[in-house]
Amino acid sequence: MLRWRGLEDIPADWGRCVVTIGVFDGVHRGHAQLIHAATVAARERGVPAVLMTFDPHPAEVVRPGSHPPQLTTLTRRAELAEQLGIDVFCVMPFTPELAARSPKDFAHDILVETLHAADVVVGDNFTFGRKAAGDVAKLAELGQKFGFEVQAISLFGEHAVTFSSTYIRSCVAAGDVERATEALGRPHRVEGVVVRGDGRGRELGYPTANVAPPMYAAIPADGVYAAWFTVLGAGPVIGQVEPGERYQAAVSVGTNPTFSGRTRTVEAFVLDATADLYGQHVAVDFVARLRGMVNFPDIDDLVTAIAGDVEETRRVLSKPDA
Repeated sequence: MLRWRGLEDIPADWGRCVVTIGVFDGVHRGHAQLIHAATVAARERGVPAVLMTFDPHPAEVVRPGSHPPQLTTLTRRAELAEQLGIDVFCVMPFTPELAARSPKDFAHDILVETLHAADVVVGDNFTFGRKAAGDVAKLAELGQKFGFEVQAISLFGEHAVTFSSTYIRSCVAAGDVERATEALGRPHRVEGVVVRGDGRGRELGYPTANVAPPMYAAIPADGVYAAWFTVLGAGPVIGQVEPGERYQAAVSVGTNPTFSGRTRTVEAFVLDATADLYGQHVAVDFVARLRGMVNFPDIDDLVTAIAGDVEETRRVLSKPDA
């Protein structure tokens, strides 16, 4: 898969293609429907399928300070798009200048003159151009004028729930990672670098990897979760942990109220494997919420609860569909 950033990365001799446009944060099941339609259209025409996304999130440029929690990093978004058959992952820097383009200029200058789009595939709630003045009807009108087809795909799923990033963010924020999984088509992932914490987990007999996520990452509500833990990238075995392999983990999200903590952390106790993971880029895939965060009266009660969390994690993640 080719990866472009900005119009300047598009080759001067680029031919026709099929384009699907959106933020695609999460690359959820609704996005998968769009991508499938784009790849089918591209194969029928014998041209590449291009996914156009934006960075930063358009909301942050239009309304500074309103960047929503991010479900996927750009790198993860590209990986998922490639798995779904996209040929080109095109990141458009979302600038005030891009936001100010009229729908007509966006369609003519970017979709037609630069990308040479034969088909454009969008969600049926798609808006574009200055002050979101363009919608699907406007895009279809411009397509007739400039010579490209438009497909608008409904993102409704089961139980009349619209597959949307906003819905998934609300599930994650509430700690309902099971519903997030249903809409995403896979567990919600938080990535980050393992940093040094206060070492309290090791003192209790449950050493944890303290994961520092990137800015804007969508972090589940405080509580304890069963999750899969993976060291990302290739490399040698680290202790008993092999990069790329997933391991069961009991994950605590919160401020450690038993110890009067104030900083919100994501701490993963990796089951049945020991390793010095400091500095490693890792992923935590949240499968199920086991309980809320509790302020235990003493350390013994906390240790007993952690032991129960570990056993419950084993039970949950041993299920065939976990």
